[in-house]
Amino acid sequence: MVRTREGAAGDVTLRVAFLGMGRMGSRVARNIAAGGFPVTLYNRTRARSEEVAAAVGAAVADTPAAAARDAEVVITMLADASAVEAVYVGSDGALRGLGPGKVAVDLSTSGPEFVRRLAAMVADTGASLVDAPVSGSTATAESGELMLMVGGSDADVDRVRPVLAAAGSTIIRVGPSGAGATMKLAVNAIVFGLTQSVAEALVLAERAGIDRPVAYEVIASSAVAAPLVHYRRTTFERPGEVPPMFSIDLAIKDLNLILGLAAQVGARMPQTQENLELMRQAAPAHGEDDIAAVAEHLRGR
Repeated sequence: MVRTREGAAGDVTLRVAFLGMGRMGSRVARNIAAGGFPVTLYNRTRARSEEVAAAVGAAVADTPAAAARDAEVVITMLADASAVEAVYVGSDGALRGLGPGKVAVDLSTSGPEFVRRLAAMVADTGASLVDAPVSGSTATAESGELMLMVGGSDADVDRVRPVLAAAGSTIIRVGPSGAGATMKLAVNAIVFGLTQSVAEALVLAERAGIDRPVAYEVIASSAVAAPLVHYRRTTFERPGEVPPMFSIDLAIKDLNLILGLAAQVGARMPQTQENLELMRQAAPAHGEDDIAAVAEHLRGR
């Protein structure tokens, strides 16, 4: 079931708590606030929340519990499952601010096993969970053109759809809670495979005497020119000169999640195994760099 933003209608009086002001989260939070929703922000480093709040007129909370207490929709967008769990549990965690009628939404790439565990914790408060990881870049997050893969009940997804529509241009409900997280891992398996293929092909062309920008222009104009090829162009052409969109360290986290799920369901993923091995090799020198830096690792070898 797909809805574009233009076709999404709903109650913009829903109060939203947004937890996590990273590269992606800060941009999504801005769009939700710009959509007319009253938003309260929380980030472990308060200054990052204050910066976004000043730009969009949002409130800032000192704890996840305080942010969630007055909200009907509580959104997390954080680096990994441990970070998501950290803002939910404890005396100041978001679970303390949840209750009947509220919906928690996790936009992180956390994996289906964690999502189902979090859903159980959320359900104990009387609230419910929707997992809605995204596909896109910081640029598409800023423009509100993310694609969201959504897991949860029809009623819960419909409840938060107006908020999700402010975050992305395409919403696809893929099944019950945890299904969004599963689909995100499947998509990321392709992302990492394509990234490595572009890196190998680019280095091959360079070693054979073709200038990097010329080689990339051909790749970006060819049959393999997926959106990822276009929005990662600067990270491939000018390594180290532009901020990373998605680091190699985070890719390793996701690749481990992908292969863990594959082992559970009995799916063979030999290419993903190779991708993980190459990312691990690149990590000592390039762990905090964008995944396009796998090309730099290949050049170094």
